[in-house]
Amino acid sequence: MDKASSKGGQVKTVLNAVQQPEDEIAEGAEIADPAETITRLEEEAKANYDRFLRVSAEFENYKKRSAREAEDFRKYANESLLKDLLPVIDNLERALESSDATAATLAEGVGLTRKEILKVLERYGATPVEAFGSEFDPCRHQALMMDESGQHPPNTVVKELQKGYMLKDRLLRPALVAVSAATAEARQCEEAVNDPAD
Repeated sequence: MDKASSKGGQVKTVLNAVQQPEDEIAEGAEIADPAETITRLEEEAKANYDRFLRVSAEFENYKKRSAREAEDFRKYANESLLKDLLPVIDNLERALESSDATAATLAEGVGLTRKEILKVLERYGATPVEAFGSEFDPCRHQALMMDESGQHPPNTVVKELQKGYMLKDRLLRPALVAVSAATAEARQCEEAVNDPAD
């Protein structure tokens, strides 16, 4: 069998397949009424449009509900923190009511109140920044003054003027500190070592 007769057979098969549906339609298969088809398609379109409207309305309701929940969250986010601070305020009020308190009892009351506040802060992830005696860290400390006493190595925190606090791993407030500096004599010695006289 040669290539030409093979191709001719394939063409006849394709032509028969194409002509076959026409033969079936001509033999008695009914074509749907165009008016019925239009009516059916209009009903489908109407149903799809109704579904679209419902989904759109549900989505709008979802957006409104989400916005309301977010607003409530922002409005009441600190509620538990404030509830935990209320006993601290109560203790301060009791300390102020006892007008006949001596300095020692007043100091004890303030100390207990401070301890209670630190517990609340720690419960919410806020911890003090340890500064005194450590090397100055500009990411956690803010230097307000320099101290040239010579009692500490240079660049060491020698005094904590205000405590700093971390909130988990984020700096809430830097510690205000005094930092040691090299004394004038130490600077002169260092200059002499770095720049020897000829």
